[in-house]
Amino acid sequence: MGILALGVSFRSAPIELLERLAFDDDALHKAYRRARDLEELDEAVILSTCNRVEVYGAVGSYHGGFLALKRLLCEGRDVDPDRVAEPLYAHWQEQAAEHLSRVAAGLDSMVLGEPQILAQVREAHRRAREEGAAGAGLGAVFQAALRAGRRVRAETAIGAAPDAFVAAGADLAEEWLGGLVGRTAVVVGAGRMSSLAVRHLRARGLAHVRVLNRNVDRARRLAERAGAEPGDLARLPAALAEADLVVCATGATGMVIDGPTVVGAMAARPSRRLFVLDLAVPRDVDPAVASLPGVRLADLEALRGRFAERERDVAGELDRARAIVAQEVRRFQLRRRAERLAPLIAALRERGERAAAQEIARFRSRLAGLEPEEREAVEALARGIVAKLLHEPIVRLKELSGPGTDLRHARLLAELFGLEPPG
Repeated sequence: MGILALGVSFRSAPIELLERLAFDDDALHKAYRRARDLEELDEAVILSTCNRVEVYGAVGSYHGGFLALKRLLCEGRDVDPDRVAEPLYAHWQEQAAEHLSRVAAGLDSMVLGEPQILAQVREAHRRAREEGAAGAGLGAVFQAALRAGRRVRAETAIGAAPDAFVAAGADLAEEWLGGLVGRTAVVVGAGRMSSLAVRHLRARGLAHVRVLNRNVDRARRLAERAGAEPGDLARLPAALAEADLVVCATGATGMVIDGPTVVGAMAARPSRRLFVLDLAVPRDVDPAVASLPGVRLADLEALRGRFAERERDVAGELDRARAIVAQEVRRFQLRRRAERLAPLIAALRERGERAAAQEIARFRSRLAGLEPEEREAVEALARGIVAKLLHEPIVRLKELSGPGTDLRHARLLAELFGLEPPG
């Protein structure tokens, strides 16, 4: 069984493609049901975040697995496979484990050390297990990646602030509006990102923050914790007319703020600017809003440049984080190789023990005159000689079958002893 990862990320794909490929809850359920029907896939895990959409598979072969995972990535989202040909990347075997470990550690995120990604990787694996799509094969890969992610956050200073996206957007808004102190903001959504946004904006000195959500009870709970004003989406047009800054971070599959709504809001306050920060994938705000007079729209793609300098500032910590990832990937490789060699080594030892038992049985009549303790000593001597003879070949087999090598020595040993070769 091989491990294969396919995906697209913010590094090579525009946000339009990422939002087309993004899996919501219902799409995930359908995709996992489809994955169970694909003969080329033994296991599958889908990781869909703001920055990337990736599918991991336990497959019988690279080629068949590649086609199956690409089908799973594109067909369920109604995306032409040719559209993803250029930004699509693939990682095979240990390279897949290394890539996932870098992702879980926040080393492959738009925001270096992004704190949310570790939980997202964990949740993706949990959901795949819940859907009956992931087993021991991918479980080992994800556990290694999660361990790498936890170590990087515990042993280095690479982690970003949880509200890094909000902070970067607020910086742009401050430049556009000429300051945030005393301004009015509207936060659309009531999830984790919206909660971070409300707290961050309050800390930046905004005078009034409204939280609007389709489920007004969730908006009310968030607003009560942060000293904000709650409301449902029906209040959105009036709230936009009064706002200086809007932050959108919902899980909706369609547009939450369209062009005509913003046009109406701007008509009611023609002399004031409006900054709109869209942190959702798929996007909450109609991109056409960016062309309206007095409106500045920033989405995740617009924030990329804000994070480029941070990697240079933490170069030393980044080296330490990469070393941790390399250590955990090597541990995964050694464990995986040991699991593949274990049946052969067990069969080899069993063959040796059987040979010793046969020889002891053959000479049993000659040993009949020995005392029980003497017979036990002779039998132990025979078994010890066999174990000693097999010890060195087994040790050498493990050394010669380390990470980065194939299993030719193991296959040769299996052939010489007439045993089943490792898979």
